[in-house]
Amino acid sequence: MPEGWRRVVVESVTPEVDGGRTVVKRIRGDRMVVEADVFADGHDVVAAELRFLRPGQGDWESVPMEPVGNDRFRAELTLDAMGQYTYVPVGWCDTFATWREDLHKRRLAGHDLTADLAAGALLLTEAARRAGGRDRTRLHGWAAAMLRGDFEGQALADAPELAAAMARYPDRSQEGAYPVALRVLAERPRARCGAWYEVFPRSWTREPGRHGTLLSLAERLPYIADMGFDVLYLTPIHPIGATGRKGPGNTITAGPDDPGSPWAIGGGAGGHTAIHPELGSRDDFRALMRRAGELGLEVAMDFALQCSPDHPYVAQHPEWFRHRPDGTIRCAENPPKRYEDIYPLDFACAGWEALWTELRAVLLHWIGEGVRIFRVDNPHTKPFAFWEWLIAEARAACPDVVFLAEAFTRPKVMRRLAKAGFSQSYTYFAWRNGSQELAAHMTELLRGESAEYMRPNLWPNTPDILTGYLQTGGRPAFAARLVLAATLAASYGVYGPAFELCEAEAAAPGSEEYLDSEKYQLRVWDLSAPGLQPLITRVNRIRRDHACLQVNTGLAFHPTGNDRLLAYTRRSPEAGELLLVVVNLNPFGAEQGWVELPLGELGIPPEEPYQMHDLLSDARYIWQGPGGYVALDPRVMPAHIFRVRPRLRRERDFDYYG
Repeated sequence: MPEGWRRVVVESVTPEVDGGRTVVKRIRGDRMVVEADVFADGHDVVAAELRFLRPGQGDWESVPMEPVGNDRFRAELTLDAMGQYTYVPVGWCDTFATWREDLHKRRLAGHDLTADLAAGALLLTEAARRAGGRDRTRLHGWAAAMLRGDFEGQALADAPELAAAMARYPDRSQEGAYPVALRVLAERPRARCGAWYEVFPRSWTREPGRHGTLLSLAERLPYIADMGFDVLYLTPIHPIGATGRKGPGNTITAGPDDPGSPWAIGGGAGGHTAIHPELGSRDDFRALMRRAGELGLEVAMDFALQCSPDHPYVAQHPEWFRHRPDGTIRCAENPPKRYEDIYPLDFACAGWEALWTELRAVLLHWIGEGVRIFRVDNPHTKPFAFWEWLIAEARAACPDVVFLAEAFTRPKVMRRLAKAGFSQSYTYFAWRNGSQELAAHMTELLRGESAEYMRPNLWPNTPDILTGYLQTGGRPAFAARLVLAATLAASYGVYGPAFELCEAEAAAPGSEEYLDSEKYQLRVWDLSAPGLQPLITRVNRIRRDHACLQVNTGLAFHPTGNDRLLAYTRRSPEAGELLLVVVNLNPFGAEQGWVELPLGELGIPPEEPYQMHDLLSDARYIWQGPGGYVALDPRVMPAHIFRVRPRLRRERDFDYYG
């Protein structure tokens, strides 16, 4: 059919990112709502459907799109398989529905309907040619009845069974489709939701001065699992180079017993597929994986694509590195910082194809060992094209692999990495402390176009980040950041045991480096020391018990009349859940305010009282009207996590809350 004859226009499709160039992201089991404007010239009735291809399938399927007003149509697509779907909204002029509307108008006006019924009979006859079996016979019979022009023929026009039959065999000669085939990637639930716990395996020992092992870490995993974490993230476990090794506090000279930075990967014992001899063997790693699985923990590995000067790649493939004019290999630099113990790879070198292929082999090696989650170190210093290729290759081999981008960089670069395929990303959360900047940051992340492809993973601290807020705020600051990270987004993480033990001493004034940083020396942590373990356990249990905290939708911020109080609701109408979180952002003193709630939007009648059940303290309060008073002393508890429970109407149920 000539393109100029197509009458139906399909445009303004959601979700869509970058005109279809970027893949939309969802989770397996999600019901994705697709909307589009579908219209034609004139007054004809328009029908629409959503066509889609399941992952790995070659036959298109379809679901009807229903009109929602103003030429807008909507459909739900259930993503019941993992992998990439393709979807295209399609529309056409519904000649039968248009004829029926016109017939109804003429009947009300008292017109002679003989010619109209004959036209309808012709539409039925044409549909019969497109039909088969019993439907063809029925359509021919209905067409004959309509040609008789009697009352039965008029009544037949409104028969639901006729409309259903005609809908099965529409005239699509003037069909229009959206010109771009859109894509959505359905990942497994861990790509969206999880509580991460970062460890240096070499420090998980009970004896000062003794190097920890994978097995000694396995012995102490119940400590982590009992706090309710989902993901055990291991810093690099590979051999560490001796050349340029850093000493305690990142000094440029190391003593004979200094272990060096785990990110200076490679030595005489091997490179990225090897395990540091002092950590143990391949069998020990597999034992750690098994033990973690038994406790409900999934192991995430650090994927750091850089080398120490002693890495086997340096001798075998010097062309994979950047060189100075004198021919020596350049170490990593981020002026004024220099990393003498690390050589960055050159992803655009003459031998780039062999390099990329080798790094794919490294990734597939650990996937072969059962690892399905990778935290990627500094991905923003490698080409976007490399990540697009590598992540696609990994997912082709293993669809359930998850990638977290450790990219504290410019916003557009962070978004581009998400578009390249990363499942999750670190964010600027650690440095957002005020109520307005926290609300603005989370709104930017979780609403609008970026929410279609970028998922945040909120970290209050990392081995590289000890913020001034944590350095000065003491235990109340750590507790407040825990509640914020765990309830603002579906994924969060902490670097422990530094976090739960409230480690807050910096290497120097103005620095975010830890004094006695675990990056450069062994630490022995006293896991029996009092800390935030009970609070972490309770918060993680709340997360597991409430579906609204396992997604990145349903977040809304509310006024408190106090800039040091942050209030927000997390809502899941499908699960019938509504939580109100209020956090005192001032770790040094009590704050109070009046939380304003939009009762109509939340489905709470303004005249009825409702119960506020604090899931942290188990205290219960009665509120009535558009909000309530809160007062939080950070020395006691800097936050409320209220479950909002409307009161039952019956007077005899006055003390019962459903």
